[in-house]
Amino acid sequence: MLIEGIKDTLATNNMVQHSSAGEGGDWILHHILDNNYLDFEPFGTIPLPHLELFGIDLSITRYVVFMWVVAVLLILILASASKAYKKSLIPRGFVNIVEMMIIFVRDEIVRPTIGKDYQKYLSYLLTIFFFILFSNLFGLLPYSATITSNIAVTAALAGLSFIMTQLGGIRNYGFFGYFKAMVPHGMPTVILPLIIVVEILGLFTKPFALCIRLFANMIAGHVVILSLIGLIFIMGSIFVAPVSIVFALFIYMLELLVALIQAYIFTMLSSLFIGMAAHQEH
Repeated sequence: MLIEGIKDTLATNNMVQHSSAGEGGDWILHHILDNNYLDFEPFGTIPLPHLELFGIDLSITRYVVFMWVVAVLLILILASASKAYKKSLIPRGFVNIVEMMIIFVRDEIVRPTIGKDYQKYLSYLLTIFFFILFSNLFGLLPYSATITSNIAVTAALAGLSFIMTQLGGIRNYGFFGYFKAMVPHGMPTVILPLIIVVEILGLFTKPFALCIRLFANMIAGHVVILSLIGLIFIMGSIFVAPVSIVFALFIYMLELLVALIQAYIFTMLSSLFIGMAAHQEH
C-alpha cells in the first residue's frame, strides 16, 4: 500500500508540473505564434476572416495582416524618397537615411560579392534588405508581430534567393553549362556520383541555412523577453520585477541591433550565393 501511495503521489506531482509548464509555454506561444485574430489586450481582439477555396485554407492571419502593413509602409516610404529626388538631388531628412542604406547595400554588399553585372541583382537584394529590416523593426512595436519570426515567411524569402541564385548561374552559363560547371574538372569517375550528390545537396542547404538563421534569431529574442517578464508571475514576488524588467529592456535594445544585423546577413549571404553561381570561375 505504501508503494502504491508513493506512485500515486509522484504521478500527481508530475501532472501538476506538466500542467504548470504547459500554461507557461502556452502564454509564450500565444504571443509568438500566428493567430486568426489581432490581439489588443486589454482592449480586446479583432477577429480576422476565414477563407477556404477548394478545401485549401486561405484565411487571413495576424502575420498576413502585418506583412501587408510592412509592404504598404515600405512602398510609401521608398516612393516618397524617390519622389523627393525628382524635386532635389540633395537628400534631406529621412531621404538621406534611405540613400545611405542603398549606397551601403550597393557598395559594401552587392558589388564586392557579385562583381561584374551586379546591377542585375541590385533591385532584388535591396528589396529583401529593406523588407527584412522593416519587418524586424516593426515587430518591436506594441501590438505588432515580427513576421520574420514565422518560418513560413523566412522559407519564402530563402526560396526567392534560391531562385535568383539559379537564374544567375543559368543566365551566364546556360542551363546545362551551369550544372555541368558545378562538378570540378578532371574529377575521377569513381567518386563522381558522390560529388554530384554533394553538389545537389549544397544547392538546397544554402537556402535552408538562410531560412533557419533568420527565423531562429528573430524568434529567440522574443522568447527571451517574454520569459524574463514571465519570471515575475512564476516567482510570485514583486522584488523580481525590477531585475526582470531591466534585463528585458536590455534584450529589447539588443533586438534593435539584431534587426539590422539579420537584414544585413540575409542580404550578404544571398548576394554571395548569387555571385558564386553567376561567376563559378572564381
